[in-house]
Amino acid sequence: MKSKATPRVRGRERRHLRIRRKVTGTAERPRLAVFRSLNHVYVQLVDDLAGRTLLTLSSGNKDVASTLSGTKGKIAASKAVGKRVAELAKEKGIERVCFDRGGYLYHGRVKAVADGAREGGLNF
Repeated sequence: MKSKATPRVRGRERRHLRIRRKVTGTAERPRLAVFRSLNHVYVQLVDDLAGRTLLTLSSGNKDVASTLSGTKGKIAASKAVGKRVAELAKEKGIERVCFDRGGYLYHGRVKAVADGAREGGLNF
């Protein structure tokens, strides 16, 4: 059966699989995975060796939405998500991560998540 995904989506999925061959997360250094939808950005900390998601957060989350009052735009929301995920990771004792851009270009919202996480104190 032929895939119903557009060529753009299939290309991103191929790039993501290519990246995933090299980037794996451990309990000491989990993978910071980014997914970008049309309206929101989703971030997960994943321990690939155990097959567990340690932490998940999105721009639609109440924690992040409360910090966004007065700011506009998706890039500001993405940066806030990065800062918040860094705070939550520090609470769990995680300071180092591997960044997984999810097949997206390291630009715009994906870069804003990375910058926010770095500002929050995570080391890539």
